[in-house]
Amino acid sequence: MEVKNRKIDWSTMLIPFAIVIALMAVFMIVPDKSKSVVDIMRGFLGDTIGLYYSILAIGSVACALYVALKPKYGNIRFGNLNKPAYSNFKWGTMIFTSTMAADIMFYSLIEWALYGAETHVVEKGSMQMWAPTFTLFHWGPLAWGFYVILAVCFGFMMHVRKRERQRFSEACRPLLGDKVDGIWGKMIDVIAIFAVVCATATTFSLATPLLTKAMGSVFGFEVNTAITICVLLLICSIYTITVLFGVTGISKLAGICSYLFFGILFYFLFLGGETRYIVETGFQSLGNLIQNFIGLSTYMDPLRENGFAQNWTVYYWAYWLVWCVATPFFIALISKGRTIRNTVFGSFGWGLAGTYMSFIILGNYGLAQQMKYGLNVTGFISNGGEMYDAILMIFDTLPLPAVALILLVITMIAFYSTTLDGITYVTSSYSYKQIAADEEPSRKIRGFWALLLIFLPIGLLFAENSLYSLQGVTIIAAFPVGILLTMIVISFFKDCRKWQEGK
Repeated sequence: MEVKNRKIDWSTMLIPFAIVIALMAVFMIVPDKSKSVVDIMRGFLGDTIGLYYSILAIGSVACALYVALKPKYGNIRFGNLNKPAYSNFKWGTMIFTSTMAADIMFYSLIEWALYGAETHVVEKGSMQMWAPTFTLFHWGPLAWGFYVILAVCFGFMMHVRKRERQRFSEACRPLLGDKVDGIWGKMIDVIAIFAVVCATATTFSLATPLLTKAMGSVFGFEVNTAITICVLLLICSIYTITVLFGVTGISKLAGICSYLFFGILFYFLFLGGETRYIVETGFQSLGNLIQNFIGLSTYMDPLRENGFAQNWTVYYWAYWLVWCVATPFFIALISKGRTIRNTVFGSFGWGLAGTYMSFIILGNYGLAQQMKYGLNVTGFISNGGEMYDAILMIFDTLPLPAVALILLVITMIAFYSTTLDGITYVTSSYSYKQIAADEEPSRKIRGFWALLLIFLPIGLLFAENSLYSLQGVTIIAAFPVGILLTMIVISFFKDCRKWQEGK
């Protein structure tokens, strides 16, 4: 049901709009200075309080498992439905395709090579063993824990307590009381919206150049910033059209995206000629991850001998944190009719299955080319080569590489669309003073957010920021989100106890 007569909360629309426009202008007008500021702030946060991000990651998983395993929480059902609103398969595909952006394709293909030259990986042993292990670690349970615990908190707020304000500030009401109706609530919501805009900007800025390079390779045109922005606008038009159809449109696109995703995995796994190597390396990496999970989770390099924890682990926890603003809301929205236990284990199961399949198949195929056939991807990047060109080098080793690149392009566009559909749907809900869980934001509001989410990536692309700088945007935006996450989890336990006492 679409909202038509609800009051608009103009402050949560116009303040983020003004901030985004201002930042886009800064990145376009003074790109070098803006890059320097981002790098300095990233270095300070990552080096000084990196432990903060790691504690949040471990704590989120612990809380998620606690509420799932403890019957007083795990048996709570979201809403009054006798069965889930969506089938397990449809629910699972929406969780994965709508929570993982196109940058999963980028990182799956190249992340192992970025680790290959890291001193920490060399110290631990071989790239064959540790590069794929670290990819699974950074996209594993600790990462998904951020999403899962907040999905529980928001699901309880929306479907059990039936609060008509789908915002971070409303989730803090049990802790802050009526303060969320004033300036404190506005500040919380503006921080939340700004964080998700930064998350979207980082994703677009990282993955869109790969998409453009792939299209240029297939169709034979020269790639530049203007072409990349045109591709960005094309994607924006696709997901804007889709989001206007609401959750139904998102569900259908998610189904299409899942088939495309499995298609490219099939291509690499069975047509690339490295099936045995891919499967065995993946199996070995999972075992290595399980065996060393505690040590990897708490490694902080206090002597700063290699900087790996600060440059990578801290970044990834920040990356997942900024996406927490919108993604858990969407998971909570589609989890109506499910118990907390089912939501927790189902989200972990479907999420990890999708991410691990992507990294094991796509990543290990590239690793095979390096370790078995001498395609020196790591050396190419270490000597200043672009990551996107390195990925094209890997594709050139496949049979019919042009076909594989076309499939990559279509899949990435589908991933972009499903992810940003979900993000736009949730951020649109922030624009209303009240909106029930079964109501949809109006098409005009959804269209506004669909366009707004594209502005900051354009600024970052003009600035031509490095991977380090783009990651810095995420780490900076994630810092206050971690504080809000803690407040929301405390609010959930407080609210749940009050609800159970009143039953």
